Amino acid sequence: MKEIKCECGHINPYGTVLCEACGKVLEKETVEEERKLLDMKYEGSARRSQTYNKTVVDKVWTFFSSVKVGVTLIILPLIAASIGTIFPQEALIPGGEPANTFYENEYGTIGKIYYELGLHNLYSSWWFLLLVSLLGVSLVIASLDRFIPLYRALKKQRVTRHPQFMKRQRIFGHSRESVESSYELIKERLKAKRYKIREENGNILAEKNRFSRWGPYVNHIGLIIFLIGGMLRFVPGMYVNEYMRIPEGETIAVPGTGGEYYVKNNQFIIETYDKEEDAQFESALERTGTVVSNYQTDATLYKHVGETIPGEEPTLEKVKDFPIIVNEPLKFESFALYQTSYEESFSSMSFTFINKSSEKELGEFTVDLRNPKDSYDLGDGYKLELTSYFPDFEFGENNQPTTISRYPNNPAFIFNMYTPDNPEPEVAFIGIRQNLEPMGENEYAIKFAGIDYQYSTYLTVRKDLTLWILALGGLIFMIGVVQGAYWQHRRIWLQQKDGEILIAAHTNKNWYGIKKEINEILEGTPIPLPVDQTEEESSQTKGGEVSG
Repeated sequence: MKEIKCECGHINPYGTVLCEACGKVLEKETVEEERKLLDMKYEGSARRSQTYNKTVVDKVWTFFSSVKVGVTLIILPLIAASIGTIFPQEALIPGGEPANTFYENEYGTIGKIYYELGLHNLYSSWWFLLLVSLLGVSLVIASLDRFIPLYRALKKQRVTRHPQFMKRQRIFGHSRESVESSYELIKERLKAKRYKIREENGNILAEKNRFSRWGPYVNHIGLIIFLIGGMLRFVPGMYVNEYMRIPEGETIAVPGTGGEYYVKNNQFIIETYDKEEDAQFESALERTGTVVSNYQTDATLYKHVGETIPGEEPTLEKVKDFPIIVNEPLKFESFALYQTSYEESFSSMSFTFINKSSEKELGEFTVDLRNPKDSYDLGDGYKLELTSYFPDFEFGENNQPTTISRYPNNPAFIFNMYTPDNPEPEVAFIGIRQNLEPMGENEYAIKFAGIDYQYSTYLTVRKDLTLWILALGGLIFMIGVVQGAYWQHRRIWLQQKDGEILIAAHTNKNWYGIKKEINEILEGTPIPLPVDQTEEESSQTKGGEVSG
């Protein structure tokens, strides 16, 4: 594209509306257009999106630089995020139930649709990340499309401006009075109001707070950094927010550490307030019975050392013991383990083996629900063989027994019962409140004798290496808000042309403020106060309507 040379000698990029140096309108205008005020939004500079539209790159650039497209790309993720709060996300499903069955079982057809659309894992879904990425692209392109031309135009502006530029500013005034004696006074007053003054051939350009024009672009930089921080959360190793359930006495690998760290739940403790020792809680204790004062997991942190063959128990080295209390997490490297919840569950079940006809007890045995034995020898030829164990029992398809989780919430067993007088084993199905004989009536039976309980602690595993990026993005965004909200870019031009004094002013906002400043600067000088031409036009329009 050809560059445009203004009569002042400055060469402007193709598509420039107002000369970057003198402000003269470079395009031909009609008589009506010549009377209109100048559009100073981007100083009449050549924006790429409004200049080039031939190649695919031009069309993509134009599309993403659009304000409407940017607003749409903000609204769509917000709508998606709102829909994602209707049902819990997959990470919050209780009991570890598979997502493909949980949503349909819990919420019916709507839940199934919710799952099929990928809303159960919204923030890591490819289409949500795509929307966020497109928003980032829009912010970058829209910022560059506006910032670079505006920066170039403001940097190259001259003190002496074209008379046409002066007369078509919103605030404008002119006079043929001699003002040379007032120039020094005017300059002193401008400096007192912190204007930077440039002079050229007796003309003045007073400018201040140009930095406020960059506020929106600083906002965009903050948002882009914030979006980058949010997307980095889906990069492995950058962000972990997982739950782990540890029964008392068990040692489990910490999620997100790649099997490098393990935690053992030595004991889970619940402490309550005592009426005598904590008199201030007496009324609450009388009303509710008990008030918990502390939830605590006495934990031991281990580190995996050496190499482990698949199937082999890992070699662990103790790092430290630590009581994990609410709001007092166990911290190591970039991880923190928070006390979240607890659960009381079955730990073992005791049974008595009896002869049904005589009700004679032939022996007792206890099944460890975390690690049951394959067989239990009661002596004198009586032996029980555990053929199937269902920690969380339910009847599945075809009415076959199955387990919905590995936790002993509803344990059930199938035993082969061997006796000295019967070489063929009898089969018994034992569960809570269930004692079935699937192969026909048995001579012997297994009778429930008792159950022991244990606590399991729930810990939240957190690691966030993106937090400082999010904080930096938020800080930069707020700096941009303050920068653009509390300061205004103000310019005042005062120049002499053919024995006439021209004064014009422009601000990106708060016209009342700049008019007040000009009144104070010109007070006591022969220069008449400039007028707001928008107010003058509106009064003329109203007058014309009345006279008509």
